[in-house]
Parts: sequence; C-alpha cells; structure tokens
Amino acid sequence: MSSRKGQKGAARVVREQLAREQRRKRTLWVSVAAVAVLVIAGLIGWSVYSSQRSDDFTPPTGANEAGTGVVAGSGPVTVDVYEDFLCPACRQFEQVSGPTIDQLISEGKVRVVYHPVAYLNRFSTTQYSTRSSAASGCAAESGRYREYAKALFDRQPPEGGAGLSDDELVDIAAGAGIDRDGFASCLREGTFKPWTEHVTDEASKAGITGTPTIVVDGQEVADRSPEGIKAAVEAAGK
Repeated sequence: MSSRKGQKGAARVVREQLAREQRRKRTLWVSVAAVAVLVIAGLIGWSVYSSQRSDDFTPPTGANEAGTGVVAGSGPVTVDVYEDFLCPACRQFEQVSGPTIDQLISEGKVRVVYHPVAYLNRFSTTQYSTRSSAASGCAAESGRYREYAKALFDRQPPEGGAGLSDDELVDIAAGAGIDRDGFASCLREGTFKPWTEHVTDEASKAGITGTPTIVVDGQEVADRSPEGIKAAVEAAGK
C-alpha cells in the first residue's frame, strides 16, 4: 500500500513538473511573439515616419532640385548658406556679408542656395525657428525670399521667448511687398512646415552642425567676412 502511494506521489510530482515546463514554454513563446510583433510594428512605424518626413513635402517656387533650399542667381560658383532666423550670428552675418553675396549674385558670379534650417527650436517656446523657416517658404512662393529673410533678421526676436507671432510674420511679409492674404493663408495652413523639416534633416545629414555655415563649391568657408567670401568665390572660380 505504502509503495503504491509512493508511486502515485512520484507520478504526481512528474506531472506537475511537466505542467510547469509546458507553462514556462508557453509563456516564453508568448513573450517572443509579443516582442516580434512590437519589432515589426516599430519597423513599420519608422518606415512610415521616415517616408513622411523625407518625401511628403512640397518645396516652394525657386527651390533647388533637391528641395533643400531657395536659389538666387545663376553664376558658375555655388554658395550654400545655412541660416536660422533665430540665430544671432546669422543676423550678424546677414548685416555684414549679406550685401557682398547680393553683389556677387548681381555680377553673375555665384548661384546661392539659402537653406533656412530650424536648429534652434529649443530656444523658443513656440518653435520659432520652424515657424519662421516655413514663413520664408511662403515668401519664396511669392518670389521674395531674400526680401523677407532680410526683414526677419531685422526684426529678430531674442532667444528664449515666444518669438514673433504669426500676425507679426504676416505684417513683415506685407511690408516686404508680399500679398497679405495669400501669405497669411500659406502660413496658417502650415504649407511649408514639412519642407522646413526636410531642409533641416538634409542639412544635418550633410554634416551642418551650426549656423551660419557657408559652403563654397563644397568647401566650408572659415572666414565669413566679406573679404573671406569674395576670396573663396574667386578661388573656386579659377
């Protein structure tokens, strides 16, 4: 009798061990399946997100073929200007060297591509870098990017605040000779915000880490003074 009880007890222990092992395997497979689902979902989500950020944008009139900036001039030397409308150093560059670039454009020496990046949103409570860049796209659509960009730098707000309001951005456009109603509609609909994201992403991929950055025929210019810009253009044109 005692022996039969011992056998039954041993069998029960074996059955319980087998049941525990089966539960453990089921739990493991369920966990693996859950992780696989999350990974697949994440890959799909990232694919959609990347596709939207890189492809779902409309560049403004006058943009280059890659849609990464607005072109001025058609000279043999290409000058890329990376600027953020909240960047104090960009404002200084525009005031000091902007007229030199305008002169080089008028002389037919350069093709300038202006890239209005949004690097400094962290210094604004309203993502002013993005808002002002998108506004410059609306201005480019009207063929007045440079006039608007200069006016934005003239009215540049301090870092750390809200920046200019949409109404103020519209007023600046009107003052630059842009149709108020058309510009206001473009701005408030966020027409060029996806373009701004594209410009900023592509600048980062190109290794642009700060603003202003000036690149002449693929070479970054260390001396951003009028003399430095002229020298770099002359060297590239030889």
